[in-house]
Amino acid sequence: MTGKLWGVGVGPGDPKLLTLRAVEVLRAADVVAFHSAPHGRSVARDIAAGHISPGQTEVHLVYPVTTGRTGHPGGYDAALAEFYDSATARLAAHLDAGRDVAVLAEGDPTLFSSYMHLHARLAPRYPSEIVPGVTSVAGAAAALGRTLVEGRQVLSVIPATLPEPELEAALAAADAAAVLKLGRRQLPKVRAALEAQGRLGGAWYVERATTAQQEVRPLGEVDPGTVPYLALALVPGDGRRDGERETAARRPEVVVVGLGPGDPGWLTPEARAALADADDLVGYGPYLDRVPAAPRQRRHPSDNRVERERAEFALRLAGQGARVAVVSSGDPGVFAMAAAVYEVASEQPGRDVDIRVVPGLTAAQAVASRVGAPLGHDYCVISLSDRLKPWAIIEQRLLAAAGADLVIALYNPASRARRHQLADARRALLTSRKPSTPVVVGRDVGGPEESVTVTTLGELDVDSVDMRCMLLVGSSKTRAFRRPGGRWAVFTPRHYETS
Repeated sequence: MTGKLWGVGVGPGDPKLLTLRAVEVLRAADVVAFHSAPHGRSVARDIAAGHISPGQTEVHLVYPVTTGRTGHPGGYDAALAEFYDSATARLAAHLDAGRDVAVLAEGDPTLFSSYMHLHARLAPRYPSEIVPGVTSVAGAAAALGRTLVEGRQVLSVIPATLPEPELEAALAAADAAAVLKLGRRQLPKVRAALEAQGRLGGAWYVERATTAQQEVRPLGEVDPGTVPYLALALVPGDGRRDGERETAARRPEVVVVGLGPGDPGWLTPEARAALADADDLVGYGPYLDRVPAAPRQRRHPSDNRVERERAEFALRLAGQGARVAVVSSGDPGVFAMAAAVYEVASEQPGRDVDIRVVPGLTAAQAVASRVGAPLGHDYCVISLSDRLKPWAIIEQRLLAAAGADLVIALYNPASRARRHQLADARRALLTSRKPSTPVVVGRDVGGPEESVTVTTLGELDVDSVDMRCMLLVGSSKTRAFRRPGGRWAVFTPRHYETS
């Protein structure tokens, strides 16, 4: 008969926070296993020391590496996988011999714990049970002496090791947050994200919670060089807006938010904060899908062709007391929802609803960045969609821009229902532009299906262009050349030769 595997949460530091069940299991186990860094000191073992007897077998599991730096040929992940496989074999030998094994875990075994790597390998083969422990989040909140969340607020537990764009997005979407795995390398980016969102003043730093070495300080006052691994950041739900408590009496508003072209890294901290602050999210369905879901928020997707109705709906919600975010791809002021909201608002001068616009990176800038600097000099932007304006107006503007020798960014070049416009635009531009004029075609730039093609006005394949594309048509001064490796670079010089 095999032994039983126990994952035992020992709490955040104070031995008195061990649960009665944890003490019972510890005293009865044949084997007590615990982790440590190469220096050999185990916090979990120190917490549980008063309940481990000399007759018990102890298994010390020493990590081969604790940061991303390692000489292992497979890298950090491979080094840890090898370690966990070895640790699994050591514990399995005791379980096969019929011995019960208690693996100690700081805090709770299910919350960012090394125990779960062993559980995943051993639980399918042996009887197992997890004994929950007081989490570091609970211990730190108790040390702070503050309520983390109340009412409909949502607490987010976030690892500081996330890439910066994901960390910023997670913090922006959180009513309240506990940021774990802090350490001296991660603290600067956590602090920068909170400062950009106006929340640093309400954020706290807790080090070695519940122990004699416990420290609690405002996060903004902490020297990153002094931060140990056993530290975390807390952002209570009443700490938004630099510590000013939010109340149900917040003034309603409509904020029109630019999501950028697609890459989450292009979403600004201001936009993230506005999205997180909203009660209602309104927008074209695929754009709303790009916004992380928050349980307390109401989402209102709609078709892309009902901009006016969407604006009216958003203003009506705000008139009923809601804070509403209307989302747009790219920049909301460029062929997007900001104009629609203000147009409707202009027809309702008596409606006292605040409106503001949060800018976003627009598609022309995103596409230009992929090839160099085609927008380096004067340029204009023109939409080829004739759904809201006559084609004759579009053609007139194309001819005027071409005659003025401007670089032209073409938005909405084609769709399933609009196939002739780009071909007609190309013919119009060729009346004053050479066939050799560089053209950049960007498709889904910033998204998973991104492609960028550099061609010429004469060789442009209009049939390959769809609604997910935008084009940059060069001026007479725009140049395209091959970089080492064969990639195209395109730029428009800032100087004109004087005659």
